[in-house]
Amino acid sequence: MEKNPTHILLVEDDLNFGLILFDRLKDAGYKPHWAKNGKEGLKVYNEHQIDICLIDVMMPEKDGFSLVEDIRKLDKKTPLLMLTAKSLIDDKVKGFKAGADDYLTKPFDFQELLLRMEALLKRSKPATETQSHFIKIGSYQFDPARLQLVHPEETTKLTKREAETLVVLCKHLNQVIEREVLLNMVWGNDNYFNGRSLDVFISRLRKYLKRDSDIEIQNIHGKGFLLKA
Repeated sequence: MEKNPTHILLVEDDLNFGLILFDRLKDAGYKPHWAKNGKEGLKVYNEHQIDICLIDVMMPEKDGFSLVEDIRKLDKKTPLLMLTAKSLIDDKVKGFKAGADDYLTKPFDFQELLLRMEALLKRSKPATETQSHFIKIGSYQFDPARLQLVHPEETTKLTKREAETLVVLCKHLNQVIEREVLLNMVWGNDNYFNGRSLDVFISRLRKYLKRDSDIEIQNIHGKGFLLKA
């Protein structure tokens, strides 16, 4: 396996098909991350540096179209390939409108899947190569892997949840991110208790970022949050 394998988000609720596809992707040298439904898929997407997504259409809790829309609110570049048992033109059109890059109808040949994936990855490669290990936020350097927020005057160690929350806000820098989307990406659930926890983490992040007066995390009433920098 290559030193830096391609990370794949596989979102598939069919356990038999999902397991087969997971194993074959792994055998082909990729690093697959398997989620069993759309909500879990959004959370897994946030926890890893995903290079390409394979998303089933018909799933419980959050279908493939909704998941694609949520990912596209945060990320315009990562390739999204939809997998479906449906071959209707209307479904394909709906998928492309949601933000998918390609569409593959089940059953499909595994080699065709690999060829389509490689074509999408090749197209997106120039964008991914320029990504930095650190995320710059004003005068801060954020290192998600080490859970560190570095300022010239101090270094703050974040909790895993704080870091995950800040990663999502950074992906949506200077744009409003919906509260529900943020909760589902970090917690996998947007219930009341997780919502209270999110408010606590937002308050903490404001304190950590206070050394730069040009950085602000705003509450957008009725919508969500806005990280300005």
